[in-house]
Amino acid sequence: MQSLTLPLALIALLAAGPALADDTWRCNSALVSVGDTTARVVRTCGEPPSKSTTQYVNIPDNRGGYSEVPVQQWTYGPDSGMYHTLRFEGDRLVGITSERG
Repeated sequence: MQSLTLPLALIALLAAGPALADDTWRCNSALVSVGDTTARVVRTCGEPPSKSTTQYVNIPDNRGGYSEVPVQQWTYGPDSGMYHTLRFEGDRLVGITSERG
């Protein structure tokens, strides 16, 4: 029975692949990447059809303290049946997920 455990775990991981986070996303023949600013994403991809602020988080600032910043989710799509959700903390892109709609 144990010999089936690894192949089944691998299949489950591959099936979840489309929902895993990515570091880059291609839109309008250009790439946006984790670390990009909101301004760069808008210049590259345009305004998202859906934008929401989900919460606030504390991130380290350059003075050794913390700043409270909004967490935003921008959703683009559907593009060939895929929705792309970009997560921003403050002005920086921190995550990209894609899933079939």
